[in-house]
Amino acid sequence: MDPSCLVTTVQAGGGGVLVWGMFSWHTLGPLVPIGHCLNATAYLSIVSDYVHPFITTMYPSSDGYFQQDNASCHKARIISNGFLEHDNEFTVLKWPPQSPDLNPIEHLWDVVERELRALDAHPTNLHQLQDAILSIWANISKECFQHLVESMPHRIKAVLKEKGGQTQY
Repeated sequence: MDPSCLVTTVQAGGGGVLVWGMFSWHTLGPLVPIGHCLNATAYLSIVSDYVHPFITTMYPSSDGYFQQDNASCHKARIISNGFLEHDNEFTVLKWPPQSPDLNPIEHLWDVVERELRALDAHPTNLHQLQDAILSIWANISKECFQHLVESMPHRIKAVLKEKGGQTQY
């Protein structure tokens, strides 16, 4: 137990930053830092403050679609009721459970994670980590997120071919 022989470690990664984001073929949407666990009430605020304004701005003809997974906060009654109030402005897609291959935002999170790992100077605290994530998000290329949107028909076909199983995507 000589201190000169000990190496300190941080278990479980030392903490993290929770963010919520969205995008369309046209542009990246907001990336919202979440200071706590995302519950239905907090998600309702995100829907009201970010989702609704983003979609109605991007799709003023009411032809936009909103895709979300089946996280419990997304499926809460107050969220469903909130979306029902705006069903004439955009469509919320029905979503199969356990379908990461069909969720293009997961691939943007992979981009963010790769870029974080590639930084010359890694963040040393949560504030720096959040700033780095926000910066990386803001610099994701248009080609990157447009490719993800354009790949959706292929993703859907692949998932159907595999009967819901894992695909190459």
